[in-house]
Formats: sequence, C-alpha cells, structure tokens
Amino acid sequence: MSDAMLSHEPRTVVVGVDGSHAALNAVRWAAAEAVDRGLPLRIVHAMASGADPDGVTDAVLLEAQDIARIGAESVRPQPVRVIGRPGDVLLRESGRAAMVCIGAKPRRAADEPVIGHTVAALARGSACPVAVIRSRPDGTAHTDGVISVVLSDEAGNDDVVHLAMHEGRLRGRTVRQIDRRADSWVRRYPDVHVEIVAAGSGHHYGCQTRGHDDVALAVVGAADADALPTLTMPNGHPILGYPNCSLLLVRH
Repeated sequence: MSDAMLSHEPRTVVVGVDGSHAALNAVRWAAAEAVDRGLPLRIVHAMASGADPDGVTDAVLLEAQDIARIGAESVRPQPVRVIGRPGDVLLRESGRAAMVCIGAKPRRAADEPVIGHTVAALARGSACPVAVIRSRPDGTAHTDGVISVVLSDEAGNDDVVHLAMHEGRLRGRTVRQIDRRADSWVRRYPDVHVEIVAAGSGHHYGCQTRGHDDVALAVVGAADADALPTLTMPNGHPILGYPNCSLLLVRH
C-alpha cells in the first residue's frame, strides 16, 4: 500500500495463539490483514519452557495455520514457538510488526476486568497497533458491525482515523466518526443533525450500517490505550459499548 502510515515496511503481522477459540478468531482477523499488506502472518505461541512432550504446541500452531488458510488462501503463515510470558513475548514481537493481533474472551460479569494481563501489557507498551478481537458468548467474533473512531485534538489522532478508514475498506464496514474536536462545526451547532459525506463519492458515512448498528471495532489512540488497563464499567467513553467490542489500539 502507498499510504505512509501503512507502508513502513515491517516484517510481519503477528498473532498470538494459545489454542482457545478466541485466539482462532484473532487468527482469522490477522490473516486478512497480512494478505492485504502483502506480509507473512507470524503465528506465535508463547511457552513457559522449550519442552513440549505432548505435542500441545505443535497442535495449537497447526490448527491456527489451518484456520488462517481457510480465511485467506494466499496467506503466508510463519508458525513459531517462543519461550516466555505471552505479554513479554508479544511486546518484543511488536517491535518488528505492522500489527499484533490477540483474542479476548467475552466479559461474563460486571466486576470482571475489562481486559486481561496480556492485553494490558500491549496497551501500555506496544510499538505497533494492537487488534484485540473480542469473542461473543456464542463463540463468534465481535466484528460484524460498524467501525467507530473518535475525531479529537489529541496528538496522533490522524493516524488513528487513518487506520479506522483502512479497516473500513478492508472489512467492508461503515466507519462511524464521533467528533469531539473542541472547535469543530458539529460542536458549535449541537442542535443540527449532521451526516458526513465524502464530496464527489456519492457515499454517506455513518448513516447506513448494513443491518448492524452495534460497534464491531473501536479504533482508539494512545490516551485510551493508557487508560484501558484501569478502566471500570460503566464509563463515559463516546464510543457506545467500549471496550466490550473488539479494539484496535494505535499508539503511534
């Protein structure tokens, strides 16, 4: 791709796997990302030690490869086993990746943490965008709705919005832009209903959601990523349903 943010020539798209259904949902997401970027898909299984007498790691990696190929036939999988804690391993991997993808189980109780230790580590320190693919209670990936992003005055917001628009194109989804800029025309005239229209394209963004009005993916910047590990529910985030949907964290 020609866009500067998406063409800094990283080596791979990385996905962490552990044999769970949530991880396989992340593999499907990551496979499409890797093919779109023309990069190999690095499938990483973190292990406490190098020993694998029962072949568990081999089975986990083989299943992930099969899932990746079903989702994207031209994907180039690179299965690897790495010794270390998952958070530490994926943080190291982020230094040479275009994106790190990881699965997240559904929250089953109101007092349950919004994210686990591995996602918290990546939210704080990843060197590349992080896709957190949330699974629903029925096992399906929470990715079939609009992609929502906040327009703000924060540094780096253009990168956040850029990636949201890229994902909208790749996934064939509507992108909902929530304008929180201090001096935006929308905030000056809060009583006026506004539809965002790309001039000359004939397309309206934020009006039609192809039958799905819930948020499939929230694309957020560094400030939200920093706050995520200590976030409690409910919260006043402008993206409805955040962070129980899938997340794309953009630190840079």
